[in-house]
Amino acid sequence: MAFSGTSSADTEDKILVGKGEQPAWLTLALSNRHGLVTGATGTGKTVTLQVMAEGFARAGVPVFAADIKGDLSGIAEVGEGKDFILKRASELGLTYQPDQFATVFWDVFGEQGHPVRATVTEMGPLLLARMLDLNDVQEGVLNVAFRVADDNGLTLIDMKDLRALLDAIIPEVAKKSADAEEDPLAPIRKAAQSFGNVTRATVGTIQRQLLVLENQGGTKFFGEPALSLQDFMRTDRDRRGMINILVADKLLQNPRLYATFLLWMLSELFEELPEVGDLAKPKLVFFFDEAHLLFNDAPKALMDKIEQVVRLIRSKGVGVYFVTQNPLDVPDRVLGQLGNRVQHALRAFTPRDQKAVAAAAETFRPNPKLDTAKVIMELGKGEALVSFLEGNGTPAMVERVLIRPPSARIGPVTPEERKAIMDASPVKGKYDTAIDAESAYEMLQKRIAGTAATAEGSSGGVLGKIGDIAAAIFGTNVKRGRLSTGQLMARNITRSVTDKVVGGVAADLGKQVGGSLGGSIGRSLVRGALGGLLRR
Repeated sequence: MAFSGTSSADTEDKILVGKGEQPAWLTLALSNRHGLVTGATGTGKTVTLQVMAEGFARAGVPVFAADIKGDLSGIAEVGEGKDFILKRASELGLTYQPDQFATVFWDVFGEQGHPVRATVTEMGPLLLARMLDLNDVQEGVLNVAFRVADDNGLTLIDMKDLRALLDAIIPEVAKKSADAEEDPLAPIRKAAQSFGNVTRATVGTIQRQLLVLENQGGTKFFGEPALSLQDFMRTDRDRRGMINILVADKLLQNPRLYATFLLWMLSELFEELPEVGDLAKPKLVFFFDEAHLLFNDAPKALMDKIEQVVRLIRSKGVGVYFVTQNPLDVPDRVLGQLGNRVQHALRAFTPRDQKAVAAAAETFRPNPKLDTAKVIMELGKGEALVSFLEGNGTPAMVERVLIRPPSARIGPVTPEERKAIMDASPVKGKYDTAIDAESAYEMLQKRIAGTAATAEGSSGGVLGKIGDIAAAIFGTNVKRGRLSTGQLMARNITRSVTDKVVGGVAADLGKQVGGSLGGSIGRSLVRGALGGLLRR
């Protein structure tokens, strides 16, 4: 297929990525079949990522990408016709036309972009255990804690909520005397023990791992207002997709937090978006840079879930593109789901490197005109071996191509430019100020202080207030030791009535109350493939 002589030579249904003997077109209708961009450091992976992101944005497809070095931020500014860019465009038969793209910057630490937050409840026990590097026993106790929280209406928003919950499930040291005060958290401790042996030592280990995460700045990630992923799926006034850039240079200092955060985002998209089948173009494209961090030391159970999400999320209209140095970084069962491939140069100085080159060559559909393994080591900067899916969904024969130059700036924005972009952002003010809503910490403190209904009849927060009113009417908030025989009988009868009244009111209230608390009232809590809440 021929293409017009401009730098934005994309058609309505294809993106021009580069050109060799033939143009290398990425078909939009097949771009939700995922992809892989690999190559050694300095071979041009970031530029290729930028070219693909620009192409998707022009087609009206929103993009999310992690910016590891800061170089990708220049996509928000107009490109410059420097000599090497004009030369590359000329070699491809293109006329260079500068462009820029609507961009939103995000930052877990809230320093170089809008803050990105999730609640602990939304994160779920599986991903949180991965983030904390817990063993099987510790992960089991964390699952118990989440189950107790779900059953008792204890909304986990931030780290202090999780700490308070862990303290609440620690078993008592010894039995108290008959005249000792009733432990307001006894029902919670009993509920935790009913799921298995929860020991002080194990809970203490989890608490210490939380401290490590806090020292690395992880506390800024948990809280409210929590991210709405719909804010990633915007278009600008010209109906071009907005490009969401996660500032990840500091985040990458904690690789496990970085990988778990991106995996959480992927799982949230998987759970939230409806099934749409194969569309003419994706609803969102997700670039996962430094993808090897996702798979390093991942337990089998987590790998199974990752494979499931990658395999099924294409039917939600989401394309996932892993970016990494070595194709061996991606497990075979995930690699098999990545139909669109761009392979930059690899160097073969060690036996492992040679194995990687051979493995990379074998992943391509052979081209009788190319010795793929040999060419991989000969590629220059900005060159790549490319194989995209064709109309029937099968990979095209591998071609050696020259990647086209981006239209926007190559390189980072200045701090002043970043500030101006953030000031004009469509989400300015929505996430910039943290909110400390009433949640598990406050609920448990009220129980301990005796200012809320007893743990047997109230779950705190909105439910607690409703329970206080109902308990005052029916007399169910009086301690058992102070009741006469007649009152005890009345209490047992009215308690069941109280529970039904409170439950019915809460079910209606849960549909109206905003935030994480409102989202978890009035329905049973069901967790998805990676342990996050299903929002249905």
